[in-house]
Amino acid sequence: MTDLQMSLIGIAGVFVAGVFTYNKIQEYKAKKSVERAFSTDHDDVLMRTGDAPPSSTARHEPSFSLDSAAPGLAGGEASAAASALGAVASEFETDPTAPPAAPRVNAVTPAAEQATALVDPLIDCLLPLALEGAARGDKLLPVLQTLRMVGNKPVHYIGLAVSGDWEPIVHGGVYTKLQGGVQLASRSTALNELEYSELVTRLRAMADEIGAEPEIPDMIEVMAEARNLHRFVAGHDAQLGVNLQTNGAPWAISTLLGALEKQGFDVRPDGRYVMPDGEGGHLFSLSTNVTLAEETTPRLTLLLDVPCVAPSRDGFGAMVACAKSLVGRLDATIVDDYNQPLSDAALAEIAGQVQDFYAEMNDADIPAGSTRALRLFS
Repeated sequence: MTDLQMSLIGIAGVFVAGVFTYNKIQEYKAKKSVERAFSTDHDDVLMRTGDAPPSSTARHEPSFSLDSAAPGLAGGEASAAASALGAVASEFETDPTAPPAAPRVNAVTPAAEQATALVDPLIDCLLPLALEGAARGDKLLPVLQTLRMVGNKPVHYIGLAVSGDWEPIVHGGVYTKLQGGVQLASRSTALNELEYSELVTRLRAMADEIGAEPEIPDMIEVMAEARNLHRFVAGHDAQLGVNLQTNGAPWAISTLLGALEKQGFDVRPDGRYVMPDGEGGHLFSLSTNVTLAEETTPRLTLLLDVPCVAPSRDGFGAMVACAKSLVGRLDATIVDDYNQPLSDAALAEIAGQVQDFYAEMNDADIPAGSTRALRLFS
């Protein structure tokens, strides 16, 4: 056998070995890609006991039973119950020779509260992002800003700081893990398959940019959770109105402004009249029931967005008190949608229904007026 033949045989062997090695590498990459795309056995970062954000526990979805609608409450026919979040752990000294130790309560820092409000296990699909190493907020934020909305659903992020606390990602912070969350439902729609597919595609591209590995929840499970949550939102989307009907001639819009301002109403840039709550929000709004081109109106409507006002503010009581005050100023009668006068007894009955509604929302762990409720009913 000549030297040339030996050389050719050696070259062929090296070529075959190279092809074999290349195929193995590609096979490994494909396997990891499939496992990443279809794995459903996740260990959510927010759920781990060792490094979980304060007050996070296993996720429990609201359950539903359809009942007859309560009179006077639009969309109040569904009731819900959900397990409460945030069990507090206690530890006791077991050494019989040592004095009993006092229970230890885990303190919840303001940063941790903000983190839970941004990425909420009850209303968000959790998206853990494992970083290759510690990363600064200055470098993370510009990339994360590229994925803030999917459809009309907001996407938020929090980070596990080197201090050991979960917090909103800020400039100057250093983070060892990230957690994303996309809101499962809003007042209008639930997260759908098209939005979720877009989210996964954009999330993978963003994760590659920051050197992170995302855990993608199973689409079928996420869609079921989104529809379940949206049923709760739709069943508790209650707008409660009280009308004022003129007892004489229609009111001139120009003269109404003075009366409404004396009553404490603010005029918003969009033309709405709202009663401020003293903290930047509002208790209820007022509509003139006519277009901006009209000069008069015979009817005003006070409207309370029930799930968006905390029970402690007594939005319905404040709205009724305002209506009664305007009755004297404007010579009007409080009526229902069919122009029938509303007696004090009828108003008291509706007030009781409002309290029942608040109790349902509390049972579902979505208290009216809370950050969670304001996010869902936006």
